[in-house]
Amino acid sequence: MFAEWISTEALIAALLIFLGSFVQTAIGFGLAVVAAPLLFLISPDYVPAPICVVALFISLLNALKHRDSVEIGGLKMALIGRVPGSLAGGVLLVMVSTDMLALWLGGLVLFAVAVSLLPFRIEPTPTRMTIAGFFSGFFGTSSAIGGPPMALLLQHQEANQLRGNLSAFFVFSSIISLVIQIPAGFLSWHHVWITIPLIPASWVGYKLARMTTYSLPKEKIRMGALLLCSVSGATAVWKGLM
Repeated sequence: MFAEWISTEALIAALLIFLGSFVQTAIGFGLAVVAAPLLFLISPDYVPAPICVVALFISLLNALKHRDSVEIGGLKMALIGRVPGSLAGGVLLVMVSTDMLALWLGGLVLFAVAVSLLPFRIEPTPTRMTIAGFFSGFFGTSSAIGGPPMALLLQHQEANQLRGNLSAFFVFSSIISLVIQIPAGFLSWHHVWITIPLIPASWVGYKLARMTTYSLPKEKIRMGALLLCSVSGATAVWKGLM
């Protein structure tokens, strides 16, 4: 079983998780957006549960780092909406084929890129937070890509507040998704086993982002991440259509 940790697939997976963790720590979200489509092409076993486990780990680190900026009260409605959304995402996981899941992943990533480029501002009202929480749960449980709906509403917050609130939300939402993925058959001991070598890669991405984020221009990091996401999303869509 230890051969699974040193295989070419495992090393590529660790690299993708490193990149995703760097991006998420730098801009507040992006782990699954960057990593999920290409990880799925390496092995469908990596999506969604292993990414959710890593997201829980990296979100805990970031939430603790920015705990003074977290506003739990403002996230309450999003967390309420997250539960039914996660249940719907679990149903989708059981119903769709592997090719359809690849198409779904790619489409969500391209959607996330489009959302990130929107020029207008959407205020985070309680109703909108509930809706964003629902779709975050639906997307996050079915594909691990739960960040874009919440990032769309919170993107105009101050940088540390954005990182703190998104990280706190992802801690709770990752736990909800993982609980639902167990009875759906997408979180087993095999998934836990292949996730173990991804945790150190995630930590290295987190530490590197912490050391360099203040010296690297945020917009360049963001645009580089969007370019990588566009390529990985388009690749997944192509795979799903073939």
